[in-house]
Amino acid sequence: MKLESLLFPIALSVAAICPSALGGSPATITMKSFGQTENGTETTLYTLTNANGVKADITDYGGIVVRLMVPDRDGNMADVVLGYNTLAEYLRETPYFGSIIGRVGNRIAKGKFDLDGKTYDLVTNNVPADMPCHLHGGTVGFDKVVWEAEPFMKENTPGLKLHYLSKDGEEGYPGNLDVTVWYRLTEDNSLKIDYLATTDAATPVNLTNHSYFNLRGEGNGDILSHLVTLNATHYTPVNPGLIPTGEIAPVEGTPFDFTTPHPIGNRIDADNEQIRFGGGYDHNWVLDNQDGDLALAATAFEPVSGRVMEVWTTEPGVQFYCGNFLDGSLIGKSGRPYQRRTGFCLETQHYPDSVNQPNFPATILRPGEKYQSTTLFRFKTRNQKDQP
Repeated sequence: MKLESLLFPIALSVAAICPSALGGSPATITMKSFGQTENGTETTLYTLTNANGVKADITDYGGIVVRLMVPDRDGNMADVVLGYNTLAEYLRETPYFGSIIGRVGNRIAKGKFDLDGKTYDLVTNNVPADMPCHLHGGTVGFDKVVWEAEPFMKENTPGLKLHYLSKDGEEGYPGNLDVTVWYRLTEDNSLKIDYLATTDAATPVNLTNHSYFNLRGEGNGDILSHLVTLNATHYTPVNPGLIPTGEIAPVEGTPFDFTTPHPIGNRIDADNEQIRFGGGYDHNWVLDNQDGDLALAATAFEPVSGRVMEVWTTEPGVQFYCGNFLDGSLIGKSGRPYQRRTGFCLETQHYPDSVNQPNFPATILRPGEKYQSTTLFRFKTRNQKDQP
C-alpha cells in the first residue's frame, strides 16, 4: 500500500478535530506562526494532540520536533526533547535539535564518494580530530530548509505531511531528490515518522530524525541514569575522525554491550579507545534486525519519572549519541543551559559512510526506485519496582 493512500489532508487554516471511536478525547491539530527566516520566509508551528493529551509541536523549518509532552507514571506531563522556544534561536545555533536530517545523515569521509565512475565532492562541514568530513547533509541540509507542510487527520490520529524537493547539485549531491515525510501522533502514544523519496539520478540517501531526549524532562539534569537496551550484538568501530573503519565488531565484553539494560553513565567514560574517540557514546549499532521489517531497536527507561521510550524502525542501524559535545552554552526551553550529556539521541539509519563502505548496507537510490523508511518513538510508563 502506498503511503499516500493512508493520508487525509485538511486545509492549513483549519484545526482538525475528530472524535475518537473509542470514546476518548478528540485529537486536534492547531497551528501558529513560528517566525521568519533570515530571508523573510514565514514558518509555522503545528501542535498535534492525540486522544490521551500527548502533544507534539513540529515546525516546517527543518521538520523540527520542537516539543514532545508525554506523561510520567503519575500522569504528569513533561517535555522530553531538547530544543528552543523560538525560530530565532534555531537559526542562531543548533546541534540539529529535533530536525529531519538529509540528504545523507551522519558522516561521509572527506566529503567524497564515487558513483557510476564519477567522483562527487560534498561540502566538508565537520572536522573531528582535524579530519574533515561531510556531516548530516552539509552546510544547508534538510534541517535548515522550510518544508511544504500539510496537516492531516486519519481515524483520530493527527499528523503533519512535509515535502521538500532537493535540487540537483544541492550541497554537491547529484539528482533532484523528491522527499516526503509524515509525522503521526498515534493513540498508543507513538510519534511515528514515515519517509519516502524518489530521484531522477542516482544519489545516496539516508534520512533520520535528530531529536535529543531526556525522559526526566528537558532541562532536568543529565541522562546518565537512564537505562538503555539496544537490540544489537555488533557495532561499527570508528577512527579518530569518527568515520567507520569498515569493521563490524561484536559488542560482547565491551562498554558497547547494551543487549541487556545498562545505565548510560556506567561505562560511558570507560578506558576504551572507541570511547575516547567519541568522547563517550557516539557510534552506530548494527541492529539484529536486518530484513527491513519494523522491529524494536532500542528501549530507554528513566527510573525517577517511570517514562519508557521504545524505538521501532525498519532501518539496519541506530546512532546512539549522548550529548557529549553539549557544553552549557545553549539555553533551552526551560531557561536552563544544556550541559554535557543532558540529552541522548537514537538516530535510526543506514551506517555512517556507507557510500564508501562496500560491506555496509547500500544507500544509493536510483531512478524508478523508492526510498521508504519508518521509525516510531513509543512512550509508556513503568513502576519503579518493575524490572527494566
